[in-house]
Amino acid sequence: MPPPADIVKVAIEWPGAYPKLMEIDQRKPLSAIIKEVCDGWSLANHEYFALQHADSSNFYITEKNRNEIKNGTILRLTTSPAQSAQQLHERIQSSSMDAKLEALKDLASLSRDVTFAQEFINLDGISLLTQMVESGTERYQKLQKIMKPCFGDMLSFTLTAFVELMDHGIVSWDTFSVAFIKKIASFVNKSAIDISILQRSLAILESMVLNSHDLYQKVAQEITIGQLIPHLQGTDQEIQTYTIAVINALFLKAPDERRQEMANILAQKQLRSIILTHVIRAQRAINNEMAHQLYVLQVLTFNLLEDRMMTKMDPQDQAQRDIIFELRRIAFDAESEPSNSSGSMEKRKSMYTRDYKKLGFINHVNPAMDFTQTPPGMLALDNMLYFAKHHQDAYIRIVLENSSREDKHECPFGRSSIELTKMLCEILKVGELPSETCNDFHPMFFTHDRSFEEFFCICIQLLNKTWKEMRATSEDFNKVMQVVKEQVMRALTTKPSSLDQFKSKLQNLSYTEILKIRQSERMNQEDFQSRPILELKEKIQPEILELIKQQRLNRLVEGTCFRKLNARRRQDKFWYCRLSPNHKVLHYGDLEESPQGEVPHDSLQDKLPVADIKAVVTGKDCPHMKEKGALKQNKEVLELAFSILYDSNCQLNFIAPDKHEYCIWTDGLNALLGKDMMSDLTRNDLDTLLSMEIKLRLLDLENIQIPDAPPPIPKEPSNYDFVYDCN
Repeated sequence: MPPPADIVKVAIEWPGAYPKLMEIDQRKPLSAIIKEVCDGWSLANHEYFALQHADSSNFYITEKNRNEIKNGTILRLTTSPAQSAQQLHERIQSSSMDAKLEALKDLASLSRDVTFAQEFINLDGISLLTQMVESGTERYQKLQKIMKPCFGDMLSFTLTAFVELMDHGIVSWDTFSVAFIKKIASFVNKSAIDISILQRSLAILESMVLNSHDLYQKVAQEITIGQLIPHLQGTDQEIQTYTIAVINALFLKAPDERRQEMANILAQKQLRSIILTHVIRAQRAINNEMAHQLYVLQVLTFNLLEDRMMTKMDPQDQAQRDIIFELRRIAFDAESEPSNSSGSMEKRKSMYTRDYKKLGFINHVNPAMDFTQTPPGMLALDNMLYFAKHHQDAYIRIVLENSSREDKHECPFGRSSIELTKMLCEILKVGELPSETCNDFHPMFFTHDRSFEEFFCICIQLLNKTWKEMRATSEDFNKVMQVVKEQVMRALTTKPSSLDQFKSKLQNLSYTEILKIRQSERMNQEDFQSRPILELKEKIQPEILELIKQQRLNRLVEGTCFRKLNARRRQDKFWYCRLSPNHKVLHYGDLEESPQGEVPHDSLQDKLPVADIKAVVTGKDCPHMKEKGALKQNKEVLELAFSILYDSNCQLNFIAPDKHEYCIWTDGLNALLGKDMMSDLTRNDLDTLLSMEIKLRLLDLENIQIPDAPPPIPKEPSNYDFVYDCN
């Protein structure tokens, strides 16, 4: 007979004694269970004791999390959080350096636990730590020379404890003094400082900037970009990551009027070329967090274009009209303007109108009207002028080529530039805030100070080339734009390392090649509409769905590593979840780092029987998406979130690493619950497999035996003399 659901069998340790095996009744108050354990070892004052996990987390057991205790869990009897907090509060003020160091080390470890953190904060522990950072450094200044390692460790543990305590979100960041900020900034500004101290100081500065507007202003006064740059030129990727994170935070929180000024400073300090040399092209792989910070920097840099993108042209503004005159002058190399004495005003207007038509503007009389739509607004005109000045030969060639064609076959440069700028802004999501989870940065945008303008210059030449290949007329304008968008998107997915490489990728994606790709995809997704074919599809669809279901369940059996998102994204905490081979139990547990390959079932301590699952919810319906926090606002995180609801008010919350894994898991869980698999991935797989199966069944295979197993690979020939090198 199985044990009652409320009874959990555990082992409990106590230093100097044999571990106890006992059954915990989850219906009893936790204090009664602790008293029972203490009585077993003849320990008085049970209220001074608590239970905690004996694994590396050492987290305390509370009434809130006691339901997480599973059969076979090893617990440890220890001093209560309040007692531990009181003792550490006293120990870190010890006059003995060794005792103080040991106490700070313990505090840094225990502060990860929210129960302990709350007790320590209640004792005004945060203020004590900030005072130690502000004044303690001077007090031990004289000891640095003889006790430098000890001093460095002490400060490192103090800052680590501070970071961990603040991560729980119990205390507001607005409470810190200017003296504390100056002290943290001084650690970052020093040329020679312990790596761990530098790392934590950068983390603190980033959190200050992101969590408080007042602190942003104070930090911005203490830290300059020039002081951060040297940390990017080192070899420690984690320090580089934290440094870019601080720059991103300062960039993100800067008032609109200061962002362009900050961008100019970044350009002066050659931030882009330093990142390109020391980070992107360094002889080591870029980890996920670094990729995320580079993506954020890329987004924030492109977002500087938003102001111009949303600015309409003022037809009465002479400076703006002069830009259009300059485009005309460069294209047609016009002689000095005729004076009133040598020609009438009507003649000049007629000449301008003719030239503006050749330039491809929609409004030939007043081309300024073409730039009143936002987006792309004035950004399109900026791009056109950049192209005309920095790629003058290509600009003149495109304009003159099209002005010499028949009207219906000319590719209008003005209209094309405006629509292309709008399209590129959509592709790069100019004006949108960076996603919490995206790592999609493009190395090529870090190879040029005017990368967006250069990107435009490559694409406008591509558009002209594609127009000629398609032999397009003005009626085909939208079709050409669709093809160009596909060419650009396909080239970007290959992540070219430079703009030249991007250009060469586009060379291989000619209109003919795009047609071949489209035809291939159309054949794969071809939908036969004749009645016999539809009947055949209906007949074989259940088999295909069963095949997809088995694939989803097999993937759940393999398992997936998920990431826990918290306030400070870089402190990645991972957990793994997988389905048992008999499809009856979900095994899950925390991991120290992202695993290489599968994680065995026996290393995942927590279990959830599939029979206990009540429902699977997604997006805004997930409990962890309803909680207060930054993630709630993020559309991309919402699209990757799902939760398993079980028992009464219990849930297992997930944020999938990508859309593919999200579809795999939601499909697999719905299949386990006997529900339909409704994801986009299932629809695509069903269409692809149905199409393949129908084509196979329609082949003329009479009297042809199809083997169940693939034929053996033939042996290698004795020589390769028959090979002919075409080169």
